[in-house]
Amino acid sequence: MDIMGINDERDIEANLQIGPTDQGMVRLFIYAGDLEIPMDFDPEEAEEIAEELRAAAATARNVKK
Repeated sequence: MDIMGINDERDIEANLQIGPTDQGMVRLFIYAGDLEIPMDFDPEEAEEIAEELRAAAATARNVKK
């Protein structure tokens, strides 16, 4: 089995939904075809993920194409 890395590209279409739950969590809901992955985080974890996304976006802007 091949392990996919951060730089590996695949021809798979997926959708991402992000929102609060009625339990006070933040849910990332990923779905692709028959696969559904709900991922719940407490607000502090969600803020850490948001910071990581911002840092990755800033770094990606500086990558030469």
